[in-house]
Amino acid sequence: MDYTNLGRTGLSVSRLCLGTMNFGPQTSEPDSFEIMDRALEHGINFYDTANVYGWQTGEGITEKIIGRWFAQGGGRREKVVLATKVYGKMGDWPNEQGLSARHIIRACEDSLRRLQTDWIDLYQMHHVSRATPWEEIWQAMETLVAQGKVLYVGSSNFAGWHLTAAQESANRRHFLGLVSEQCIYNLMTRHVELEVVPAAQQYGLGIIPWSPLHGGLLGGAIRKLSEGGAERARSGRAADALTAHRPTIEAYEKLCAELGHDPADVALGWLLSRPGVTAPIVGPRTVAQLDANLGALQVRLSDEVLTKLDELFPPVGQGGPGPEAWAW
Repeated sequence: MDYTNLGRTGLSVSRLCLGTMNFGPQTSEPDSFEIMDRALEHGINFYDTANVYGWQTGEGITEKIIGRWFAQGGGRREKVVLATKVYGKMGDWPNEQGLSARHIIRACEDSLRRLQTDWIDLYQMHHVSRATPWEEIWQAMETLVAQGKVLYVGSSNFAGWHLTAAQESANRRHFLGLVSEQCIYNLMTRHVELEVVPAAQQYGLGIIPWSPLHGGLLGGAIRKLSEGGAERARSGRAADALTAHRPTIEAYEKLCAELGHDPADVALGWLLSRPGVTAPIVGPRTVAQLDANLGALQVRLSDEVLTKLDELFPPVGQGGPGPEAWAW
């Protein structure tokens, strides 16, 4: 396994991050345990979750599964860099969501209890709160850091100017502030290259891409459909997206075949080659899927292949950061 620092910090994390959103709704608890154990065997030490995962309001189902896995001992908690999130609705009352100081503190305590741990390595704001001043947010986060309950703070789904506002506020307080930004980023969704990625690089934030395979469409969806698989691509938004982009996906899968790599490996390998990216999140539903993801670490894409990928999946505007992407 390859490791890198999380943003500008001294914290070492694996180049692939284990996403746990399927644990509970899609993957049984025993299978989830097996996946987490196998991830450690592979050297994956970066695990991502959220208090809303499990999708039953206030239950924190996925966090509870991870907590029971930690409770088995064997150094599991000590080996894992654990990331979870705060913001989502955890109850029916007004203050059981968002980024008020009250909710941040309460949600952290609840996550710690469910996760059966004394600390959270990376506590991420799941979404920006336009209603809460940064002074209030940072006061709450500083309290948690001072108590040793949170070690680092990250963001998720922020715009570039949100990162700037957050970090400048933290700097005025002489607080470390954000160390990472988790955002949707893949060959088919490259908007973050305009301002989010440049802002993150300016402030030393590690980029943690979610949905690196764009809902499975970049994971060999057409081939899998022909083989009777790719259930996610058979209905809903994934099916609509596949219909809209089928010629591109077909050309992409053909290019991957010529390279001798699985499409999922190329998609992940492309992200691993992008400036500022720390670790794409992989969300396996089975151990076999997790094992397959490791192939991405062996992918090395030449400049010629990168150019072909840009032709298939053009960046926004003229490419690169703004304003050059849309202005002279």
